[in-house]
Amino acid sequence: MRYGFWAPVFGGWLRNVRDEGMEASWEYMSRLCRRAEEIGYDLTLIAELNLNDIKGVTEPALDAWSTAAALAAVTRRLELMVAVRPNFHHPALFAKQAANIDRISGGRLALNVVSSWWADEARQYGLQFDQHDDRYARTTEWLQVVDGLWSRTPFSFEGQRYQLKEAICEPKPLSSPRPLLYAGGESEAAKQMIARQCDAYVMHGDEPEVIAGKIQDMRARREREGLPPMRFGMAAYAIVRDSQEEAQAEVERITTLDPQAAGFANFEQWLSGTQLERELKIKEYSVSNRGLRPGLVGTPQRVRARIAEFEAAGVDLLLLQMSPQLEEMERFSSAIIAPERKAA
Repeated sequence: MRYGFWAPVFGGWLRNVRDEGMEASWEYMSRLCRRAEEIGYDLTLIAELNLNDIKGVTEPALDAWSTAAALAAVTRRLELMVAVRPNFHHPALFAKQAANIDRISGGRLALNVVSSWWADEARQYGLQFDQHDDRYARTTEWLQVVDGLWSRTPFSFEGQRYQLKEAICEPKPLSSPRPLLYAGGESEAAKQMIARQCDAYVMHGDEPEVIAGKIQDMRARREREGLPPMRFGMAAYAIVRDSQEEAQAEVERITTLDPQAAGFANFEQWLSGTQLERELKIKEYSVSNRGLRPGLVGTPQRVRARIAEFEAAGVDLLLLQMSPQLEEMERFSSAIIAPERKAA
């Protein structure tokens, strides 16, 4: 299993805990990522949102791509999986910028291709917001342009949304044949696009049997395309404690609704848009990306056993959230990663 972590671009991951002791700052980010390399983490996922989805829209949120460029220069081993939203980046200019960041990092850049979901953010920034299937049509064309510029010189393209004539993108990325392309999505349009054009499928957290079914489906799609096997990642929130009771107490702490939290005003609206049972809804609201569903909560033995279930299902990368992040990542490394690597 490879272990990744979400870079704290929002200053935390908990909607009900206002101050997690992990501010959205370059100082905290760089210290965390450099320490993560030392204690065994393989990858960091840097989310791309201009507004703070966790702590409230008026709170700070770090820019993904300038942060990635800076991390490329101060880290040595971490894979940098950076989210990119095609409607926010012209593909030709993006291909040039990303190739340069990949070279700064020594070939450690990866992309998490995200077809945007936040209409209000796009409107605030004066950007076009495509409807659902149109987003994946744009992403398909966008990836064709980026991949073409990274693999051919010169490169021409005539599409519905983008047109290039004899374009040159030099130098190319160091990563061969290109930086890895991760993407997630559960619609038919998303899964078709990912199976054809990406290298890895990333999923929200869920039970092992649900994840196994999704992986089987994507493997079958990939085989039908005649392409090499994919990698599979899953988001999860981790709580490791000496006893199960301590772990459950922490779950209670982070899922206790805070009516004074900046994001609470959206809670009832969020509830109305889901079909989940209320207790599960509260957990889904409290921790993003369905992070509590995988059940990485409990003693080291219990968490290791749970991870083994996901590994058997086909997951080869866990994308972890924890809070407070530096302290909890140290704990997780000591209890889970270090023993696993030592045994191997």
